[in-house]
Amino acid sequence: MTRLFGTDGIRGIANRYPITAEVGTRLGRAVGEYCRRENVSPSVVIGGDTRDSGQMLAFATAAGVLAGGGKAYMTGVLPTPGVAYLVRYFQAGAGIVLSASHNPHEYNGFKLFSSHGFKLSDEEETWIENMILAPEKQPENGPVGRAEMREDGWRLYMDFLAETVPRQQPFKGMKLVIDCANGATFQVAPMLFERLGATVTTLFAKPDGKNINRECGSQHPETLQEQVARSGASAGLAFDGDGDRLIAVDEKGTVLSGDQIIAICARNLKEEKRLNNDVVVSTVMSNMGLRFALQDMGVRHLTTAVGDRYVMEAMRKNGAVLGGEDSGHIIFMDHHTTGDGILSALHLLSAMLRSNRPLSELARSMSIFPQALINVQVDRKPEMGTVPEIIAVIHRVEQALGDTGRVLVRYSGTEPLCRVMVEGKKREEVKQYAQEIADTIEKLLSYSNSSDSSAG
Repeated sequence: MTRLFGTDGIRGIANRYPITAEVGTRLGRAVGEYCRRENVSPSVVIGGDTRDSGQMLAFATAAGVLAGGGKAYMTGVLPTPGVAYLVRYFQAGAGIVLSASHNPHEYNGFKLFSSHGFKLSDEEETWIENMILAPEKQPENGPVGRAEMREDGWRLYMDFLAETVPRQQPFKGMKLVIDCANGATFQVAPMLFERLGATVTTLFAKPDGKNINRECGSQHPETLQEQVARSGASAGLAFDGDGDRLIAVDEKGTVLSGDQIIAICARNLKEEKRLNNDVVVSTVMSNMGLRFALQDMGVRHLTTAVGDRYVMEAMRKNGAVLGGEDSGHIIFMDHHTTGDGILSALHLLSAMLRSNRPLSELARSMSIFPQALINVQVDRKPEMGTVPEIIAVIHRVEQALGDTGRVLVRYSGTEPLCRVMVEGKKREEVKQYAQEIADTIEKLLSYSNSSDSSAG
């Protein structure tokens, strides 16, 4: 049977298996049993983004928690890192987030956090998955729990974020443009940055249940770029639908990648002697330029599989305080247990203030290698090593690139896609190589003749 959990929870089209009320109820009961297995409180914080399917899934999941005798803290709309924070604040046994992150509104999903605010391990997810798929294992006819509505959840989370900066109004006089993606940050982000002294212009903060991520947010920063360049703002900040990733725009309207943000924050933390063990963790998708930038700083660079929970696992193992993904998931371990877009923005703006340099100048500390990324629609996902034609074309490209480039081919954990990434010194060359690999994959693994591609 196909696994329910992908690289970041369970995800799919809302009201279609497995993103259904029935699965939500089973999940709620399974998480309650997981809490008992872990000897923690059978209480669960439940929150999510602004999708119109969120209420259905939240109440269904809460029903499962209550049916198992647990307690459900219902926060309503709250960024994913806000749920992780409130798990610790309420001393709950787990957290459940209803969100599909940067995906279109028709998608939704379930993300889980432990009592310590960390994402669950593969083993823990497998245990919960087995409980969902075998509901007869879940006890019945026990005591019934209760729900507590916590509409103040986003304010508690905002207070936590405000306490991570050293002064009361550190951004006084700074002009910012913020894109909330019509998602979970639409309340907390504008109010927080205004509270910290900034003059804020807010974009896409009127969610209607269907406009989340639609031509806005971290995936579509074009409007933000135009507004920053036109208004003379110091920076632009774009979050995704659930608020756990950040993409920044400098004062000239140029987009900074997650890798560039990591490089800027690494240098600032090192200069402040707060970069524990002088190590930074990122995934294999990070641009080669990050490795060389960190090398120049005297910082050790560790890489992991794709997924911010794998980054977190490596950070905990190696005593790192900074890690993340090029997509904008960035973890500041000295403050939080998961990727947090707003917290990342606070660190980035603090680095600007401390250096007294504009964001465009700070971004130049990392040179970006040309990279081509093509997403190929696939109808099946065999082990890559079992398809000789694909292995042959990858090997041929790797030989041509030598030590000045690399190839990464992997399946998406949340969508029917195979991602092809080629990196090297010459832009046209990497685009050509990526297309060769993508064409081979499409021919062998897709029944259709269409692919969605982008190069950067």
